[in-house]
Amino acid sequence: MFKNLTLYRIAPGWNPSLTEMESALDDHRFVPCSASQDKAVGWIEPRGEAHGPLVESVDQQRILKLQIETKAVPGAVVRKKAQEAADQIEATTGRKPGKKETKALREDARQALLPMAFARQQNVWVWIDPERGWLVTDASSQGKNDEVITALVNAFPGLAVSLLNTQMTPQSCMARWLSAEDAEEWPEGLAVERECELRSTDEERSVVRFTRHHLLTDEVRRHVAEGKLPTRLAMSWEGRVGFVLTESMALRKIAFLEGVFEDRPANEEETFDSNVAIGTGELRQVLDALIEALGGELLPGQVPTLPAIDAAPASPSDAASATPADDGPPF
Repeated sequence: MFKNLTLYRIAPGWNPSLTEMESALDDHRFVPCSASQDKAVGWIEPRGEAHGPLVESVDQQRILKLQIETKAVPGAVVRKKAQEAADQIEATTGRKPGKKETKALREDARQALLPMAFARQQNVWVWIDPERGWLVTDASSQGKNDEVITALVNAFPGLAVSLLNTQMTPQSCMARWLSAEDAEEWPEGLAVERECELRSTDEERSVVRFTRHHLLTDEVRRHVAEGKLPTRLAMSWEGRVGFVLTESMALRKIAFLEGVFEDRPANEEETFDSNVAIGTGELRQVLDALIEALGGELLPGQVPTLPAIDAAPASPSDAASATPADDGPPF
């Protein structure tokens, strides 16, 4: 269900009942784009049942699903149609359209072509954990996250959220973990896996990527000691959940590892409940472990701390090499 994860803290005071949430979301159900509309955003049924609930509660966790539909006309097609209209004006009046008129012709052309454009739909899962006060999105980019938060605030006017911050920044901790001489120095329950990206902070902004590569090496430690900071690091929790941690504390490429979803029921409705219960149960523990490894949650008014990073000796004989990252699973 969740392939990506961005964690938000819900401000105190917002705790609607399921009935109140359902009523609020019902006013914002998804309606497909009209012929002249290029974008539509709204809430759909998490189980996929027509006219079903828009909020599902499983093991006291609340699950929502946002649908975003967009239609786009290729710019070259719009320009061609607009040029044909401009040529027609010039042929009949003897004058060339000005900049303002040309812009209007392009907009007219786009509107005329929009009904023939194919619609593209994207879904984003939202998970609300009332006990911990978390709001989690499955969006793969900050732009999509912004759309989800906007849709939530539009549906729930009293809702206020902020990104959950930690005492130590993910980047500084990732650098410390990559500088470790031994796996015993990694946080309890968490392990560094075989993918990372390092970026320098100097004018060159050089980038080094390791993929399917053992990272407990002098070469990696040397890059960190030289000032390259990690922006992405593949990790796993207790051999059960794999993910790539980013410098902004987003989780990417989430993968539930072998054995986590064994013995799930075959019934489709029960499978949904099982997936939600197991998935959120595992991810709650991952997030708890990660927040603890980053020094705990940063309270308002506090300043993040920066852990010390010991410089590691470089080994010229280390033959490891960096390779371009791919888009496949990190494990």
